[in-house]
Amino acid sequence: MQVDEEAVGAVLNRLRRAQGQLAGVIAMIEAGRDCKDVVTQLAAVSRALDRAGFKIVASGMRQCMAAADQEAPPMSEAELEKLFLTLA
Repeated sequence: MQVDEEAVGAVLNRLRRAQGQLAGVIAMIEAGRDCKDVVTQLAAVSRALDRAGFKIVASGMRQCMAAADQEAPPMSEAELEKLFLTLA
């Protein structure tokens, strides 16, 4: 399964946001910024990655439900659970 077309834009935007935020964290560390500022920015990176991951899982769940009408076998509940838990 692939990320469905409806979710691709949102996932890419969230990943690009995380990429930019991560570059900011690296620059902050290199500049010797306060630890609290670095951790706050790193938390923003984590949230952006989590949101992208959840969007991907939601896409997979949507496809799983729709797969009954398609040739490809749907993802099992165990596979979906594993995807979801990898975000934890």
